[in-house]
Amino acid sequence: MFTRRSMHRAAAAAALVLAAGAQAQTKEVTFAHQDMLVPLRLVMESGEVEKATGYKINWRMFGGGGDVIRAMASGNVQMGEVGSSPLTAAASQGQDIRLFWVSADIADAEALVARNGAGVNTLADLKGKRVGVPFVSTAHYQLMAALKAAGVDARQVNVNNMRPPEVAAAWERGDIDATFIWDPVLSKVKGNGKVIATSGSIGKQGYPTFEGIVVDAKWAAANEAFMVAFVKALDRANAEVRTGLKGWTPDSPQVKAVAKWTKADAKDVPAGMALYSFPTLQEQLSANWLGGGAAKAMTGTAEFLKEQGRVQEVKPSYASFVTDMYVKKALGQ
Repeated sequence: MFTRRSMHRAAAAAALVLAAGAQAQTKEVTFAHQDMLVPLRLVMESGEVEKATGYKINWRMFGGGGDVIRAMASGNVQMGEVGSSPLTAAASQGQDIRLFWVSADIADAEALVARNGAGVNTLADLKGKRVGVPFVSTAHYQLMAALKAAGVDARQVNVNNMRPPEVAAAWERGDIDATFIWDPVLSKVKGNGKVIATSGSIGKQGYPTFEGIVVDAKWAAANEAFMVAFVKALDRANAEVRTGLKGWTPDSPQVKAVAKWTKADAKDVPAGMALYSFPTLQEQLSANWLGGGAAKAMTGTAEFLKEQGRVQEVKPSYASFVTDMYVKKALGQ
């Protein structure tokens, strides 16, 4: 007979099942990644964060930082990797995200490459030419900044919004004369092109850029232990790259892992990764990065994006969109 007591037991059991389901649901996160050649790929391949935390991580690949930011704004993605330009655009629009890790100083890992025979040897030669670049990316930001610094009216350049795979296809067809892009596409276009400028050379003119990992602020606050474990894994992967990269070959398991997750050619991976600089935990906290430099770079980027009509306002400060809390906890501070 189904008594009141058994009803209570059934209700209690159902409540436990629901609670367990809710708990399991919180131990899942969707991460939006791109195709840059960075140490995060080793973390993705190893599954070490999943093993350490018990979380299920859904790794989803996106074509550009703008796509990542839109996915995070929709609520379907909790974490992602973006360049400083789309990060700044999102922060300027008030998106509640936090930069908690600088994946890489872009240095010379993005470059403006002109096709051989296109008659482009300087930035001024881009007038009337077709240039492919992902809009609102760090590459787009630096292309426009470089044109401005060289006194070239960007309206005289046919700048086309293309994701990296679209850039590669357009280059193969001969549809574009130049591109500002990163690996793995960068290595391909260098094969029959000439580097006109790099992110490093433009950064020295006052337009620095970086790659970072961001997280939804509320999600991070509710999943602090996961965040700290993730930072520790990122630091381990960075150290592995810094110490081992020079000896890696296309057959190295690390190179194969990076190639797998980015769809790059393994033979291009070591040289491509060598173009970046990967900060240590201590360097993350320095004045160059999470300790102030990242927010300062975002302010400069926002001012430029506003000039270009990409954002409506520049925040008085971008410090609130940067957090060093998880790095400090990973260091035991």
